[in-house]
Amino acid sequence: MGLNTDNQCIAEPQPEDGAGKNRSRSPHGCGLGMIIAGGGTGGHLFPGIAIAEEFLSRSPSHRILFIGAERGLEKKILGGLGLPLRTIRVEGIKGRRPMQTTGALSKIPGSLVASFRILREFSPDIVVGVGGYASGPAVLAGRLMGIKTAVAEQNAFPGLTNRILGRFTDRIFLAFSASQRWFPKNRTMVTGNPIRADFLVERPGERKKGPLFTILIFGGSQGSHTINRIVGEALAGLLHLKDQLRFIHQTGESDRETVADAYRTRGFTAEVSPFIMNMAAAYREADLLLCRAGATSIAEITAGGKASILIPFPFAVNDHQTRNAETLSRAGAAEMIAEKDLNGSLLATLIERFYRNPEAIRNMGASAAKLGNPNAAKDIVDACLALLEYRRRTECI
Repeated sequence: MGLNTDNQCIAEPQPEDGAGKNRSRSPHGCGLGMIIAGGGTGGHLFPGIAIAEEFLSRSPSHRILFIGAERGLEKKILGGLGLPLRTIRVEGIKGRRPMQTTGALSKIPGSLVASFRILREFSPDIVVGVGGYASGPAVLAGRLMGIKTAVAEQNAFPGLTNRILGRFTDRIFLAFSASQRWFPKNRTMVTGNPIRADFLVERPGERKKGPLFTILIFGGSQGSHTINRIVGEALAGLLHLKDQLRFIHQTGESDRETVADAYRTRGFTAEVSPFIMNMAAAYREADLLLCRAGATSIAEITAGGKASILIPFPFAVNDHQTRNAETLSRAGAAEMIAEKDLNGSLLATLIERFYRNPEAIRNMGASAAKLGNPNAAKDIVDACLALLEYRRRTECI
């Protein structure tokens, strides 16, 4: 359900109320404001960006603000996209040493006070938590201030923050139906994981697939030293195919030169970057993906109908990446290998097997596409706007 803009509002200044600064009136749905809280990693941040893109596309008068952690990925990514960000001092608690836990707990009161201040200044209509350290204080502050709240859970096994927040938020959006048992059914929607608009729209003039079999490799937004090392080992077993293969490899900062040198000395065609800004274009060029099993990667794989070799990060909280990968593996939509079982020889064998079996690539991609929901961001924004429909009607009279 989107906003009905037939009943337009006359733009006029409004007095400041207890929630903070003036809310602007506009001819487009009264200028609704959304705060997206969370991040820290691409797995939390990129779904939030997808929701923001969809929300802003509904009306030029809508407003977005991200709240993130000071040490997260947010500053690097959001600035380049022109999306505003405020940061708070907050850290994770689960799985940390006693002294670290004490330090993290000591930051909670300050992060909550900072969240109250930001919410009063921005005056949002809804606060959406997308997981990560900053999600908790911001969503809790929104709830205490009487603002509509929601959380989006990307993984098959929900994170601790979202399991707590889900007890009192107005809506819980889930990527996997398997995680429903952790949340109240009457406030839960299985929407799939929202992905950025770039993954759904092919850009004019964008490079198409070439004649070489292209493998896209990445280990999350920070790269993976283990995957980088094993790929380097696998190249020795693929030398007889080096004229038929092409690699696009996101390495992270520390391994870039080592990985680039491995491809160069063995004569492979490869594009090596510490971070791929236009990941959507890289997906479209790839025949096969080799990556971790974070929720955002799973959503992008399924939305694009891509064949993949998934190597779950074994130290992910609650081993949620293994559960994500198992969902695809059971459906014949991906090949899953535990990191402890992976080596260069096995990886070379798998890559050659897929290279020589295009039908397996097509079938795996088709199975992946059946699991995806390219409309997840739209469904989430529709549900958020439905929560605000009564308020919109009363303010537009």
